[in-house]
Amino acid sequence: MALQARSPATHNQMLGHRVRHPPSTNYDEDFETPAAKRLKRLDSTDSSLSRREDSDLEDEGRTTPIQRTPVRPSREIPDSEAESDDDDDLLLSGNRKTELESALLSVKKDKEAIAEYEATRAAEADGLDLNGRLGQRKWVPGKSSIYVDAFNLALETVLEDESHLFDEAEMAVFEQWRDMSYEGQYLYVRLFLRKTAAWHRINRLKYYGDIADLPGAVRDLLDPHSLPAVKKSVQVNPGEAEPPKDAFLRDIFTFADGSDGHIDTLEGASSLLKLDELKAIAKEAKVQGKNKSELLKALRRTSQGQGGLGWAFLKRSDTEESEKAEKGILAGEENLEEKENLDGTNVNRDSHFVRKILASTGPCIRLSAPALKLFERVHLVFYRSTEWTEKSLTTIILARISRRNFPEYIVSRSTNIFSSRLDLLEFEASIRTQFGIDFILEFNGTVRKDGLQKVKDVFEEVYPRWRVILAEEQRKEDRVYESGEGAYLRRFSPAWVYTRIVHKGTYVLGRFKEHKREHQMLTELLDQHLFHAARRGAWYQRKALLEEHYVWAHKPDEGRSEDAQKKHWKKIALQTCEDGLQDRECHLIYHYDLQKRVMKLEKALKVVKREQHDFGHVRLGKPAERFVEGIRIEKQLTPSRNVARRDSDVGPSRRGGKTIWVDEREGGGECSVEAMCLSWYRDQGWKGYHSEGGIVRTLFGYLFYDVLFTYIPNVFQTPYQTCPLDLHTDAFYPSRASEINHRLVEIANGDASRLLQEVYDREHEKQTCVVGIDWSYEFKDLLEIVECFQGEALATICKVMAQEYQQRGGGIPDLFLWHSENGEVMFSEVKSENDRLSDTQRLWIHVLTGAGIAVELCNAVAKEVRTQR
Repeated sequence: MALQARSPATHNQMLGHRVRHPPSTNYDEDFETPAAKRLKRLDSTDSSLSRREDSDLEDEGRTTPIQRTPVRPSREIPDSEAESDDDDDLLLSGNRKTELESALLSVKKDKEAIAEYEATRAAEADGLDLNGRLGQRKWVPGKSSIYVDAFNLALETVLEDESHLFDEAEMAVFEQWRDMSYEGQYLYVRLFLRKTAAWHRINRLKYYGDIADLPGAVRDLLDPHSLPAVKKSVQVNPGEAEPPKDAFLRDIFTFADGSDGHIDTLEGASSLLKLDELKAIAKEAKVQGKNKSELLKALRRTSQGQGGLGWAFLKRSDTEESEKAEKGILAGEENLEEKENLDGTNVNRDSHFVRKILASTGPCIRLSAPALKLFERVHLVFYRSTEWTEKSLTTIILARISRRNFPEYIVSRSTNIFSSRLDLLEFEASIRTQFGIDFILEFNGTVRKDGLQKVKDVFEEVYPRWRVILAEEQRKEDRVYESGEGAYLRRFSPAWVYTRIVHKGTYVLGRFKEHKREHQMLTELLDQHLFHAARRGAWYQRKALLEEHYVWAHKPDEGRSEDAQKKHWKKIALQTCEDGLQDRECHLIYHYDLQKRVMKLEKALKVVKREQHDFGHVRLGKPAERFVEGIRIEKQLTPSRNVARRDSDVGPSRRGGKTIWVDEREGGGECSVEAMCLSWYRDQGWKGYHSEGGIVRTLFGYLFYDVLFTYIPNVFQTPYQTCPLDLHTDAFYPSRASEINHRLVEIANGDASRLLQEVYDREHEKQTCVVGIDWSYEFKDLLEIVECFQGEALATICKVMAQEYQQRGGGIPDLFLWHSENGEVMFSEVKSENDRLSDTQRLWIHVLTGAGIAVELCNAVAKEVRTQR
C-alpha cells in the first residue's frame, strides 16, 4: 500500500493555509485556543493515512469504534535540512508563507535588512507620495517607514480597484486613517504586526527612533472619530450561529482602546503582569504557586473567596482614591463600597486587585476590534490570502528594490476577486466555520461522539448552500469566465471552503456508519470538477471501498440474491477505480492504491486472465539497501554548572541531531553523513549532488519555464514574482492542463535537452529569478542528467511536481546521482543510526521506483567512533 503523509495533506487546507484569526477578532470565540502542537493520532481526520487505517479494517470485515484512544506516535526523524512533512507544524510555528509571499523573491527580511534598506535609500523626498517613494527608492527617516509604506500600499491598491467591497462608514475610517499623523500610523502598524489581542504597556513601547512624540501618537489612536450612519443588515451565514462580537463599526470609533474603562476584570488585568510583578502581588495576597499559571489561579481563587477572609493586608493607602480621601478631597462624601469593605461584607476584591495592577503597569493600549477587522479584510483582499505576517507586509517592497531580474509576463491584478461585499463577508464567515470544524477534529484531542455530531450539524447547514453556490460557479465557468480565468479565483469563493466542509462531513458520516449518505456525498463531490481537485483520488478510493463492502446492503436489490447483489456492487466498485485511473485530475500519487484495488476486485469477481488489468509496468519496488562504513565523530558536550548532564545529551543515543563524519576520501576533514556517502558513490564512478530536491526543482523550472509564465488571468499581480500565485495550489495543473500535458509529451519523447538549452541561452546571463532554478548548478551537469534520464521517467517526476508542487517539494531523497557512461540516474536516501524514512520520503520512493528509476537506501554505519571535546 502506498503510504501517504501522516499529517493532514496540505492540499486539504484552504488557500494552502489553515485559517487562524487573531483572538481579538472574536472570530474563533466559540472554540478554545488549540494547543501549540497538534496531537498526532490515527483518527486524524484530514489524513489520508487515517482513512487508510479505517479502510484496511473495513476491508477485513471489522468496524471502527466512534472513540479511539490517542496513540503516541513513534519518533520520526524529519526530512534532511528540516524539510518538514508536517505542514501543520509549519503553520502553527508561523513559518507558513502566503501565496503572494511565496511567489516573490526570497530576500532577507530581518530587522537588520530593513534597517539597511532604509538607511541606504534614505533621502529627502519633498513632494513625493507613496508611489514616488517606492518608485525612486527614497525614504525620509522619521517621516516614512517601510512598514507604513507597505501597509498603505496594500490599502491604496485595494481601494483603487476594489472599493466597492467597503461601505460608506468603512470608507470614512480610511479617510480618518489618511488624516492621521505619520507617528500615529507607524505605532498602529507596529501593533498590528504584534499580538493584536494583547494589551501593550505604553511605557514599554520602544519606538523612539521612529516616534519622537509617543504620547501624541497614542492620543491619535485613542481619539474618538464619528462615522456617518449606515444601515447595518445582519447577514446570516450557514454554519455560523451569529456574527462575531464587535464585528460592526458604530457611530463613534477609535483605532485603539485604552486600559481606562476597558480593563475591569481581574482576569484581564492579571494578563498584563510580568512574573516578578505577579509574585509581589501574590506575596501581599498571601497566595503561592510554582509558576505564573499557578499564581494567577491562586490569585483569582483568593479574589473569589469569602468576603471577610484575608483582608487584613489591605490598606486604604493602596489606592489613589484612598489617598485622596485621607487628604480630605473626598471628605464628607458617602462611599458605600468603602463602608461595606470595612465591615467585611459584599467585598469587591477584584476591583482592588485591578486598581493595584493598573497602578503598577501604567496606561495600556490595544487595537480596537472593529477597525482591526476592517484592516484585516483589506489585507485579505490585497494578499489574496487569509494570513499575513510582518514578512508578508514588507516582502513586496523588498522585492521591488532588490535590483534583480524577473521573468517577463503580463501583469493582471484581478479586480473581481469578490463580486460584492456580501460575497466577501460570506467568505470570511465560511473561513470561521471551517476553523471551528478543524478545531473539533484536529486540535481537540480524541474526537468524541458529541464533537462528531457538532461537525455533522454544521455539515447539514452548509450542504444546501454549497449546492446553490456550486451551481452558480458552474454557470460562471460555462458562460462568464474565459479559458482558465476562473481557476484561481474559485479559491476565494465560499464554495471552496464549503467543499472542504462537505468533505469533512463525509468523514463524519463514515464514523457514524451512515454509508449510504456518505456514498451519495462522495458521488456529488466527484461529479463537480471545480473545487479541490487534489482530493479526487481520495474520493475515488473511499467510494470504491464503500461500494465493495457496504452499499449493497443499502441499495435496492432489484430481485437479485444477496450474493448477486454483492457481486453487482463489486463490479461498480471496479468501474469506480477505473474511472479514477482515467481521471486526469486524479493525482498520480493515488494510482497505486487504485491499481491494487482493481487487481483485488478482479480476482474476487473471477475475471478471466486475458481481461484482467496488468500493472506490471508500474509495479513498485523496494529501494535497494546499501551500507557504507565510515568514521563518526562524537562531540562530547560540556554540561553547565546548574544543569546535570543526562545520558541522552551525549553519545550515540542522541536522536534527531546531525551526525558528524570524517571524509576519508577527500582530505579527511569533518563532513555530514550525506557528504561522506556521496564521496563513497563517487569512488564507484557516480557523479552526484547532495541536493535534497534542488536538482529536481531546477530541472522542473528549466523544462516548464514558459508554462510557468504563460498568461493566465489573476495569477500575476505584481511585476516582481518568481512564479504564478497558483503554483503552490491545486489550481495550477487544471488551469494549464493542455500546456502541461503537451510539455510532458515533449519530455517523454526526448526533447528535454533542447528545452534546457533554450532557457539557458535566453536567461542565464541575466540570472533571472525563477522559482526552483538554482543557477549555480553546472549546466554541463544538467545536460548530462537529462540525457541519462529515460524520457518517460523524467516526465513522471515533472507531472508529480506540476500537480502538487508545494506538497512534493520535500521528501525527495538526499543524493541525486548519475553515471554518464552507463546512462543511468539514481536517487539515494541517506540514513544514519536511529534514523528512518518519513512518510513523504516513502511516497517519493514509490513514485520514483514506479517510474523505473533506481533508488537506494544508504545506511551509514560507523566502523569507528572518535570522541572529541
